[in-house]
Amino acid sequence: MNRFLSHATNRIDAKGRVSVPSAFRAVLSDGGVRELYCFQDFVFPAISVGAPELLDRFEKQMAAEDPFSDAANQMSLLVHGGGVFVKLDPEGRLMVTDFIRDFTGISTDVTFVGRGDHFQLWEPQAFARAQAEAREGRKPRGLRPE
Repeated sequence: MNRFLSHATNRIDAKGRVSVPSAFRAVLSDGGVRELYCFQDFVFPAISVGAPELLDRFEKQMAAEDPFSDAANQMSLLVHGGGVFVKLDPEGRLMVTDFIRDFTGISTDVTFVGRGDHFQLWEPQAFARAQAEAREGRKPRGLRPE
């Protein structure tokens, strides 16, 4: 398995840590990932989490722009100014810092959401609403009754 799929909700412990779902830890382990790049998602109230290559991808995109352009400056504000590196503890837990809490509204539980090459941290009710809206938005394009 080399993709982050599905979603799971875990409770934050008394020390402010949350266990990353075992399926997600397996993807990280299979990829030899020791350090995680986290950034404030560009669209959703979520923290996106992935291998350092995720940051590399954004930096390559910025390098293709004029370094003084609005596009490059805005991207840097998002990926550098809205990003941090974190590590999992030996038990596979992630510290839920103020950086995460303030942006997402997470308080007692975290919903981990697979996004293919990375995963996201969501406040559970916010994820449920966003997923329902996405599903509702797809209905007009889906199969129509005959």
